[in-house]
Amino acid sequence: MSTLEIKDLHVRVEEKEILKGVNLTINTNEIHAIMGPNGTGKSTLSAAIMGNPNFEVTQGEILLDGEDILALEVDERARLGLFLAMQYPSEIPGITNAEFIRAAINAGREADDKISVMAFLKKLDDKMALLNMDEDMAERYLNEGFSGGEKKRNEILQLLMLEPKFAIMDEIDSGLDIDALKVVSKGVNAMRGDNFGALIITHYQRLLNYITPDIVHVMMAGRVVLTGGPELAARLESEGYHGIAKELGIDYQEEA
Repeated sequence: MSTLEIKDLHVRVEEKEILKGVNLTINTNEIHAIMGPNGTGKSTLSAAIMGNPNFEVTQGEILLDGEDILALEVDERARLGLFLAMQYPSEIPGITNAEFIRAAINAGREADDKISVMAFLKKLDDKMALLNMDEDMAERYLNEGFSGGEKKRNEILQLLMLEPKFAIMDEIDSGLDIDALKVVSKGVNAMRGDNFGALIITHYQRLLNYITPDIVHVMMAGRVVLTGGPELAARLESEGYHGIAKELGIDYQEEA
C-alpha cells in the first residue's frame, strides 16, 4: 500500500493565502472526493500537490510514502507515481497523442526497460476501445482541436496508460454530457485496485453517481472542514454549501 499525506498545507498565490492548513491522507485502494464552493482552494490543492511553481507552499508537508516531495519538480513527482487530470488540458501542436503518451511512459522507466512499440500499441488499442475513442485520436496532435469531452476522455486515456499510484482529477466532469461522463467514469473505475488511489475534485453529486467515493471531504475557507462517507455528497446535494457552512459557523459568502 502507498500513502499520500498532506499535512497542515498552506499555499499562497501572488501574496494571497488560498490554502490555510489542509490535512488529508489518501491510501491506494481508496477514492476520495473533495467538494466545495468556488474560490475555496480545491484546484489550488491539486496544483500544489503536483508542484506547479505558481503556487507557493509557505507551510506544511506533502509526503508520498513518508518522503517529503515539496522540493521535487513536476516531472520528478510524476515519475514517483503522481498524475494530474487537469480541468483545462493544454494543446500541444506537432506532438501526437501516441508520441506523447509513449514518451511519458518511458520517462518513468529505466533505460533498459522502455516499452516496446508493439506492447505500447496493443495497450493503447485496448484502452482506447474501453473509452470508445476513435483510432485516429492516437495520431491527432495532443488536444489540438479537441472538443471539451474529447480532452477529458484523453486525460483518462493517459491515466489508464501511465497507471500512476495516485491521480488527482480536477473537475473531470466539467462540461461533459451524460454519455461522456459515463465513459470517463468507466475509465476511472477500471483503475480501482490495491495499487491505485484517487482524489476527485468536483462541485456536483452527479459525477459521484458513477464513481462512488470511499471518502468525501468538504472544503471551505481554505481547509477541509468536514469528512464523511458517500452519504455526505448526497447531503450536500440536498442542503447545499450554505447549510453546511451555517452548521459549522463558516461565513459562506466570503468563499462564494
